[in-house]
Amino acid sequence: MSLSVTARAATFAQVVKRVFTLAAPYFRSEEKWRARAMLLGIVALNLFYVYVAVLGNQWYGRFYDGLQNKDSAVFWREVGVFGWIAFFNIAVQVLKFYVTQLLQLRWRTWMTRDYLSRWMADRTFYHLELARYANSDGQAPDNPDQRIQEDMQMFTDYTMTLSMGLLNAVVTLVSFVGILWGLSGSFAFSMGGSTYQIAGAMVWLAVAYCVVGTAITHFIGRPLIGTNFRQQRFEADFRHHLVRVREYSEAIALDKGEKVEHGQLDLRFGSVLRNYLVLIKQQKNLITFTSFFGQAAVIFPFLVAAPRFFSGAIQLGQLMQISSAFGKVQDSLSWFVDNYDRVAVWRATTDRLTSFDDAMRAHAARSQLLERDGTAPALQTGDLTVALPNGTSLLAGAALAVQPGDSVLLQGPSGSGKSTLFRTFAGIWPFARGHVKVPEGAVFMPQRPYVPDGTLRNALTYPNPAENYSDAELRQALADALLPNLVDRLDDSDAWSQKLSGGEQQRLSIARVLLKKPSWLFADEITSALDAEAEGVLYKRLSDRVKAAGGAMVSIAHRAAVGDFHNQRWTLVPQPEGAPAGGARYRLETAAT
Repeated sequence: MSLSVTARAATFAQVVKRVFTLAAPYFRSEEKWRARAMLLGIVALNLFYVYVAVLGNQWYGRFYDGLQNKDSAVFWREVGVFGWIAFFNIAVQVLKFYVTQLLQLRWRTWMTRDYLSRWMADRTFYHLELARYANSDGQAPDNPDQRIQEDMQMFTDYTMTLSMGLLNAVVTLVSFVGILWGLSGSFAFSMGGSTYQIAGAMVWLAVAYCVVGTAITHFIGRPLIGTNFRQQRFEADFRHHLVRVREYSEAIALDKGEKVEHGQLDLRFGSVLRNYLVLIKQQKNLITFTSFFGQAAVIFPFLVAAPRFFSGAIQLGQLMQISSAFGKVQDSLSWFVDNYDRVAVWRATTDRLTSFDDAMRAHAARSQLLERDGTAPALQTGDLTVALPNGTSLLAGAALAVQPGDSVLLQGPSGSGKSTLFRTFAGIWPFARGHVKVPEGAVFMPQRPYVPDGTLRNALTYPNPAENYSDAELRQALADALLPNLVDRLDDSDAWSQKLSGGEQQRLSIARVLLKKPSWLFADEITSALDAEAEGVLYKRLSDRVKAAGGAMVSIAHRAAVGDFHNQRWTLVPQPEGAPAGGARYRLETAAT
């Protein structure tokens, strides 16, 4: 069912508002004067380009009249004039292209850095991923990598190209409609015994021609907006899974999961192909009509003006001027027809960026339910409730405390929320409320550490600068973490997450902690990939370092031997059916080891 006029107007107003919301910050930023000056320069070049086109239309009349009158003096004079017109035409186009591309580049650079800083601030990147998997309604933004890398390039490119193209069309229309009006004369017809004359007949014919063409184009091409939106999403999903296969290549190979992953990739690529076939069919229908529309516009003014030419009312030069002016007016009025497919892509890109921008703004404005103090002398929680993204409460009303000198082992069934509780201590879990006090400088170690590509030196000191440590400190940390084979490879560059085994990556993470020398340490299954002997050696070194610094250690581990390095045990115990405690699925029991 088609939208009403009011609904369409509202939709158009929404699109304009979204574009303004995305575009305005750059032109109000610290680069605003340079950006505005370049934009005004592009507008001025577009206006001058239209002025050159008007001169070209006037040249048509003089040149073809000279040919018809066989006036060689006029012919050679106008050849020289054409040279100047062509020179200015080329110069304006080249300069306009250069300034436009430069503005697009600077705009994209600013937007990318702005979005990156917002995406990486306050762990927004992490929380948006959690929201994506928590929401089943599909409202959470998908593939932020594509939105930052591809959509921003397309948005700045299409916004500049389409807006300047529309400006050029409007100015051209205003400039040439008067010329066409004066050249087209009147159209006379009889009706009911009376004779009527329509002034500026060619203008009205051009308007009617383009109004009909625009209406048909919109009817044919409207589905392209949604199809382009889906195409971008399917392409991003396919690319994302390719990256995951590369990232987890070893695990997939060991599990012999090639067939499963191939099936998943083929499934996603199938979505890309199916939607693309729909897109091709829709574009075929649009191109069929717009091609017919454009070709008919070439001969249409000659058909209408030919009777006046053959009757001697106008000369060849005026006929060519009419054709040129009609073409300019028709091109201006047909801007929507000629650019409908680009508008559809631009609209889909704008919608994707807007949803991403809205999600980041919503995250920034989100009220923090968890009150966290990162400067306390000890770990302490009050009325702490931890939930899953779907709202299921894991732990309710917990009051926990860890004092300097303590060493706590956290255990419980898989899926009971041990790692989630650690994320809450770290302040990155958004589905928690209550009070948490954590000592300043506390270090949190995940079970699967992040190992960046590049030099081993930078991977070892991540996220701190390598310059903060001497080579002797780095080598000692590697040796203490039982990685003597890497001591002499500090400046080797490699994909370390692929080259190092799971156990080596965990030992590299421990080496980082030994470098940082924290007094408080939170460790989540940091030795799960190590043998018992290496685990014992490394846990003792970490425990001794923490105690020597006057702090404490809280660990998650399943192996009983790890308990020898802790004096307290926290256990997450499933609640019996119908038990109170805020409807939480687990309760926390504490005991001395």
